[in-house]
Amino acid sequence: MGDHSDDDEDRFQRSRLPRPSTPPGVPPPSSRTRDCKLSFGVVCSSNINRSMEAHVVFSNAGLNVTSYGTGTTVRLPGRSAMEPRVFKFGTPYAQMYDSLAVTAEDEAFFQHNGVLQLCKRGAAVKLAPQRWQDTPSEMISGHDIVVAFEERIFDAVVEDLQMREPTEAFAPIHVICLDTKDNPHEAKIQGRVALELCWLMEQAKNDLLVEAPLILEEFEEERMKHTQIKVLYQLCYL
Repeated sequence: MGDHSDDDEDRFQRSRLPRPSTPPGVPPPSSRTRDCKLSFGVVCSSNINRSMEAHVVFSNAGLNVTSYGTGTTVRLPGRSAMEPRVFKFGTPYAQMYDSLAVTAEDEAFFQHNGVLQLCKRGAAVKLAPQRWQDTPSEMISGHDIVVAFEERIFDAVVEDLQMREPTEAFAPIHVICLDTKDNPHEAKIQGRVALELCWLMEQAKNDLLVEAPLILEEFEEERMKHTQIKVLYQLCYL
């Protein structure tokens, strides 16, 4: 993750917006009387659209969540497919916003294509995009469940977990894929689907190692009655 100056921190605090009020769904009654028992990681490519939507939805619903990206850089839509705007992971969302709104013309363009809204939302939630592969194993191993929003990202997460040196805890991590097109509309839909699934995991009464595959099977079967959904699952240890 990149170094942040005091100026970056000050700018982040000034630009910090109220947390977006994404409808979180209905938490279980037990959530009002005890803390969330599980830790969730949500992962997309650039940690600005799909995983950030899930981060907001999960957090608003009271779940313990951290979001990540697996790409080599944060890539945002530019004026053409051949001209994406590229940032390093660790670049504050507020700094991205400023660089995309240098001129009135740029600001109008990136407001119209929705990128400035994504940067604003990111700045309202945390300082900067986090890269999964650069995150220390001690932090990654604290997650019970990791949701990836694309099959190649799911593969990258699983491969990374398998390549890391085992931690002292050597704890199970349930990695799930909910394939999602990388646009804000689909991200909103799948963010709620992911929340629905993860509430079921949170409510598991017994051993999650036993219950997780059953919950996923029943969830996929029920969701398929209404819409096509592809769920992948891999149990890893770290």
